[in-house]
Amino acid sequence: MFQGEYAHILDSKGRLTIPARFRTELQAGLVMTRGYERCLVIYPLAEWAALASKAARMPTASAAARSYGRLIFGGAFEALPDKMGRILVPGVLREYAGIKDETVIVGVNTYVEVWSPNAWREALEHGAMNLETILADVSKMGV
Repeated sequence: MFQGEYAHILDSKGRLTIPARFRTELQAGLVMTRGYERCLVIYPLAEWAALASKAARMPTASAAARSYGRLIFGGAFEALPDKMGRILVPGVLREYAGIKDETVIVGVNTYVEVWSPNAWREALEHGAMNLETILADVSKMGV
């Protein structure tokens, strides 16, 4: 399980150091792609394979399915953390998420999100302002 919030800085080569608590689950490899909000998402390979399997069953005649595939799979990059737990964040993904150097890395149970600090603050504020609605929606999902 991924949990917690960590501030990290990209190095001069655009590499991100994965928090030590997350490295064991990601050491065999990972996939980084665009998130639904303006963040990046990191999936362990097994979680990525499960997502890809579900997505493969979506009808290609669906415009929503095609758009989803472009967003998620079109921006996907496989990576293997180096000995220091670093991965390269491709420029196209840094641009998408508005990440220059500072990042906030957030564990979200089965995956990890990488945010620019400003976008992360905005997401937290949005969540706090809409907490009642969010809780009502989540309770309908059985949580």
